[in-house]
Amino acid sequence: MAKRENDSFSIQDLMQNFIKENNLSNGMQKIKVEETWVDMMGPGVATHTRSVKLRNKTLIIELTSSVLREELSYGKDKIIKMMNEEMGTDLISKIMLV
Repeated sequence: MAKRENDSFSIQDLMQNFIKENNLSNGMQKIKVEETWVDMMGPGVATHTRSVKLRNKTLIIELTSSVLREELSYGKDKIIKMMNEEMGTDLISKIMLV
């Protein structure tokens, strides 16, 4: 019978290693960006959001309300700063509201 190793790893470390080894970090970032958008903006904005996409450091938000699009356009820099702080990295450098 093989000898058992007594090294202990946290689940977080194991998940991070799995994500890194299988090149899943881009997909995980995209999912986290979508979740962060909904959490930060709340249910009012989330109901008018059709899609949230991340492409080449650009956050593309598709909205169903032109009024909301105009209102959010005034705070693009603040949204970028808040999203990057929540994500823990400078992942977003530009926002497009469509």
